[in-house]
Amino acid sequence: MAAVKLLGASLSPYSCRIICALKLKGIPYEYIEEDLLNKSPSLLQYNPVHKKIPVLVHGGRPICESAVILRYIDETWPQNPLLPTDPYERAVALFWIKFADDKTSSIAMMYLTTGEVQEKAAKECSEMLETMEEHGLVEGKKFFGGDEINMVDIAFCLVAHWLGVIEEVTGLKPFEPHKFPKLNSWIQNFKSVPVIKESLPGTKTMLAFFKGRREMVLASKSS
Repeated sequence: MAAVKLLGASLSPYSCRIICALKLKGIPYEYIEEDLLNKSPSLLQYNPVHKKIPVLVHGGRPICESAVILRYIDETWPQNPLLPTDPYERAVALFWIKFADDKTSSIAMMYLTTGEVQEKAAKECSEMLETMEEHGLVEGKKFFGGDEINMVDIAFCLVAHWLGVIEEVTGLKPFEPHKFPKLNSWIQNFKSVPVIKESLPGTKTMLAFFKGRREMVLASKSS
C-alpha cells in the first residue's frame, strides 16, 4: 500500500477530523506535527496555495483542505464508509458538512476577539447550535449517521470538544446542555467512542494553549 502521511497540528480540530477518519478506516499513517509559526518546507511544498494544515500525502501526492481530504479517504478506502451510499442521504450529509465548515468558524472568533465582535461571534455560535438542535440532526439517533459515526459527526468535532474549552477560556456560554438536549446527548456519545476519545487532544493542554494564544492575539491588536 502506498505510504500515507498526515501533516497536521495536534490542537487543530481540522487535523483531528483526518486522524479520526484514518483510525475509523484502520489506515496506517505517519503523523508529522507542524509548527504553524515556523512552517516546514514540506508543508509549503505540499500546500503552496494556502500553506495550511492538514495535508494528507498519499503515495507522494498531497491532498489539502480537511473536507476534501475526508472525501478522498472515504473514496480511496471503502471499508467502514463515512458517507451514505444513497444519493439523497449522501447529499444531505454533504450539506451539513458544508454547514459545519461555514459556521464553526464563529467558535474561533469567540476567543480571538473582544467587545462587539466577540458578542457577534457568540450569537452566531448560538444560532448554529439552535439550527443543529431544531433541525433534528440527531433526532432519535445516536450519531448523525444513525448507529455508526459518519463524516458529519467528524465534521462537527469542533463543537463536540473544542467549544467547551473556548467557553472556559472566554467565559462565554453559548452551549448550555439543558437548552440543547439532543446535541448534548450526541456529544457524550461521540466522545465515548474509543477511537474518537483517543484522537481528541487533552483538555488541560488545550486550555493552556488557547489561553496563551488569546492573550498573544489580543496583545498584538492593542499594541
